[in-house]
Amino acid sequence: MIDHKILIIGMVVGIANFLFRYLPLSFGSNRYPGTKVGSIGVILDSIGVASICSLLIVAGIPDVMRAHNKFIPTLLGCLAIGLCFYKTRSIIISTLSGAAIFGLTFKVFMN
Repeated sequence: MIDHKILIIGMVVGIANFLFRYLPLSFGSNRYPGTKVGSIGVILDSIGVASICSLLIVAGIPDVMRAHNKFIPTLLGCLAIGLCFYKTRSIIISTLSGAAIFGLTFKVFMN
């Protein structure tokens, strides 16, 4: 018998991943000044964000469901990733800042 929660999580991750790849192509590369020219450039620019979001959902949801005290640190880490990426357009800085915010917030809420 298949656990429905796992199926739902898989569907949500798949749809989000698809939308992160499809939406930039549907709006065209003119909407993103400074990016590589053409559709391939837009795809390559959006793969990093799609990968991080997919991994975050797959790795985070089961953990938060088991330990409810990880919800606020996870939420703040996600917001840090989004804000940093919006400001810097750097996957590396966004990932590191999200991890740092999660770690610091988790440490504060665990004590």
